[in-house]
Amino acid sequence: MAVAEQMGPSFDPDRIAALRAELQKSAGKPAGSVPPGSQSPSPRPVPATPASEAGRTAALKLLWQRAIAMTLSFVALLYAVEGVDTVSNHDLDGAGVRPRTAAGLEGIVFAPVLHANWAHLIGNTLPVIVLGLLTLLTGIGRGLAATAIVWIVAGIGTWLTGASGSVHIGASVLVFGWLTYLISRGLFTRNLWQILVGVVVGLLYGSILWGVLPGQSGISWQGHLFGALGGLLAGWVLSSNERRHRRGESAGRLASSG
Repeated sequence: MAVAEQMGPSFDPDRIAALRAELQKSAGKPAGSVPPGSQSPSPRPVPATPASEAGRTAALKLLWQRAIAMTLSFVALLYAVEGVDTVSNHDLDGAGVRPRTAAGLEGIVFAPVLHANWAHLIGNTLPVIVLGLLTLLTGIGRGLAATAIVWIVAGIGTWLTGASGSVHIGASVLVFGWLTYLISRGLFTRNLWQILVGVVVGLLYGSILWGVLPGQSGISWQGHLFGALGGLLAGWVLSSNERRHRRGESAGRLASSG
């Protein structure tokens, strides 16, 4: 009591609280605001500006342009190769996958760009354009990586399991791989837009998956099967960042609830 009396009225706790409230009000901070060092409230999302919207639109336009150009260039390559093959009396067809032979290993590289005849190529053209374009629209780098995975898995699988003495050629291995990649990617990433794309693709082309089963003469069901498996593998491998991010968010929610 003696100390309080010596300090005088300037150190009255009620008066100090009132002065602090006035200072906070004059500084534009409401009384009882979060003091320094304590946890601040979650930041609010920053609204999109016209500049950021324009940037996203330009990036999307560039993606479409590059994807279309690359898809049509690949189709042009297929037709050019078939033209050369026709002129050479189909000598190039021998460069396809020849199961379990050393010479047949080169077919892992060349088989997807070779076709038995023009009818074979024409039958593959529309699926190559549609599914190849959609695959590149998931991202140019990601689409090329998916194509490489499908290409290699289909080639190696066919080389290991194909019938002895057979030769396997055709871009249909890529078609099957792109199809399963597009269908599975949305499921692996839990992305609604990707799931929708997968559903639409499945409705349009899902029936061709029967081609992974044996029984049709002259059809490389091994190439179709391993192409499809390669697409599933590509969908899994190339969605790793999204899956890791989703696991991190789940762990954060569990930690905050605990």
